[in-house]
Amino acid sequence: MRRTGWFLLALVALLGVLAAVVWKLNLRDEDPLPDSAAAFTAQPQQVERGRYLALVGNCAGCHTTRGGEPYAGGVAIDTPFGTVYSSNLTPDKAHGIGDWSAAHFWRAMHNGRSKDGRLLYPAFPYPNFTKVTREDSDAIYAYLQQGVAASPRPNDAHRLRFPYDMQAALAVWRALSFTPKPFVANASKPAEWNRGAYLVDGLAHCIACHGARNVLGATEQERGLSGGSIPVENWYAPSLTSSREAGLSDWDAQQIVALLQTGRSARGSVMGPMADVVYRSTQHLNEADLHAMATYLKALPIPSGSPTPESSKTIRRDPGVMAAGQRIFDQRCAYCHGDKGQGAPGAYPPLAGNRAVLMDSPINLIQIVRHGGFLPSTAGNPRPYGMPPFRQALDDNDVVAVLSYVRGAWGNNAAPLSAQDVLRR
Repeated sequence: MRRTGWFLLALVALLGVLAAVVWKLNLRDEDPLPDSAAAFTAQPQQVERGRYLALVGNCAGCHTTRGGEPYAGGVAIDTPFGTVYSSNLTPDKAHGIGDWSAAHFWRAMHNGRSKDGRLLYPAFPYPNFTKVTREDSDAIYAYLQQGVAASPRPNDAHRLRFPYDMQAALAVWRALSFTPKPFVANASKPAEWNRGAYLVDGLAHCIACHGARNVLGATEQERGLSGGSIPVENWYAPSLTSSREAGLSDWDAQQIVALLQTGRSARGSVMGPMADVVYRSTQHLNEADLHAMATYLKALPIPSGSPTPESSKTIRRDPGVMAAGQRIFDQRCAYCHGDKGQGAPGAYPPLAGNRAVLMDSPINLIQIVRHGGFLPSTAGNPRPYGMPPFRQALDDNDVVAVLSYVRGAWGNNAAPLSAQDVLRR
């Protein structure tokens, strides 16, 4: 009995030490709030700057429901752990952030903590926003206070499974996965590169989609923009550090600018979640910032020891599947994409040699065939061509056949699909 008592005492002591460590780690780089809110008077240029920065961060994309009041929150963000609802960011004092100070807003951005001290869920991407400067945080705060109409819309309660609905569990996650860290310029790089790094890795939070995640749902920062599945949505954000996926090292900077500004360029176009990013965010950025982002993205290192190109592999293909796929393609796809997969410049992308077609993961191809997709409507591409959905016309076997054909025709040499590939989506 005495030994059991000592064991329990030691266990309690250990848990106490661990709780203290978690508590301390959650206070890293967190300054105490001032006793009273400092007077905050924003100049019109600061409000305008905040409006622009909110576009860079695509804040309205998560904080505005379809047809709802701007920044009033309520968007359901599905995660593997349950549903998180975005909050009301309008200056309403009861439900929004009207009674927040600039220091409260900065703490949310930099430390991921709400006005009342609650830890925020990382569906709000503070692991990236922590890099935002206090000056830019204050500008966004000024815009939300003075450039947005107040809305009394109440905040929705998150619907998360146990134990993810507990602040204690979130505190442990943060202790393991989050370190507040301001952006530090790389002195060996030019100013334009550093500006691009600040935007891409900070406000634009590109890694939230283009980064891999661990079992706890945290982005693996050390792997950078190496590609990742977008949770629940069944899309894959391709690697920006792989020449076989979406690496941009051999693109001209202006081609990257065009893609971010209009949704299409001579080297490719966007669909799916990225189309929404271009529509809501990047098309509104100024030329200098777009060029800075292009400079940074173009310079991302391509890891050595890249996988062997598919063109050098021998892939066995089922003649029956290929024949069935060709029949479907000729009937439903060739009119736009050409009988040799050559596409139509400025309208329909080529499928022959297309990296999006040849990627190891066929997730995006399946999504596009089933649900269709359009490029974003932008000032530089106001009436984009699109892909109609074929969910009602093609069953799973048809999807397997036509995509296996496309991935193996006209010199393409990517692996065919299986029934399991389609059933999993």
